[in-house]
Amino acid sequence: MQTQELAALEQRIGHVFADLSMLKRALTHVSAVKTNAMRIETYQRLEFLGDRVLGLIIADMLFATFPKAEEGELSRRLADLVRRETCAEVAQDWDVGPLVRFGAGESLAGGSKKITILADICEAIIGAVFLDAGFDAARGLVKRGWSARMMTPKRPLRDAKTALQEWAQARGLAAPHYVESGRSGPAHAPLFTVDVIVPGFAPMAAEGATKRIAEQSAAQAFMQREGVIETLRASPRTSLEGKNIE
Repeated sequence: MQTQELAALEQRIGHVFADLSMLKRALTHVSAVKTNAMRIETYQRLEFLGDRVLGLIIADMLFATFPKAEEGELSRRLADLVRRETCAEVAQDWDVGPLVRFGAGESLAGGSKKITILADICEAIIGAVFLDAGFDAARGLVKRGWSARMMTPKRPLRDAKTALQEWAQARGLAAPHYVESGRSGPAHAPLFTVDVIVPGFAPMAAEGATKRIAEQSAAQAFMQREGVIETLRASPRTSLEGKNIE
């Protein structure tokens, strides 16, 4: 790894290391070392630390930013933000792939593009910044990488059935229930039709290759028909109360 390339990475992540060996270690895959005794020179220990630091910082950000959110919503948001795919996306934003040091085999196997490895590298860099400059520096790094993602989640925070059940409970309605109303197609590839029933509303039917898929589709269709989805999407923004996350 060239010093110039590392300096460019420091600029992208917004942190200049006092101990550059920390960053180099965070970018070293286990395949790059020759013996088990040398594994401590790879990113594995830093990834372990960074995973915990990331979780704490994200939890703190969520707690401050969504003061009206209940524990369940906070937990779902946390899970989405610290999941492997999200960490890999941040690592891609930092463009760390070309800088990771691999053994020949892993390099040929495309290790620099693997989601698992990119996620680990992301967490290792967080751990390295924490050790290099402390919690506030790590917090700044995480805020720069995750604040926008926190406000605009790419993935649903709840599956459709859970969202519909919570919506019904919040309005004092009985829990939605699902009834199989039809089945078609050959035995090896059936197509199920399921109705979701919420007291006081017209049933909504949907199809799926399994009962579970049909139930989820029915719940989704019901919420679209009743305008529930728009309400759910808007609700996180209305709970911000002007909190500053910078």
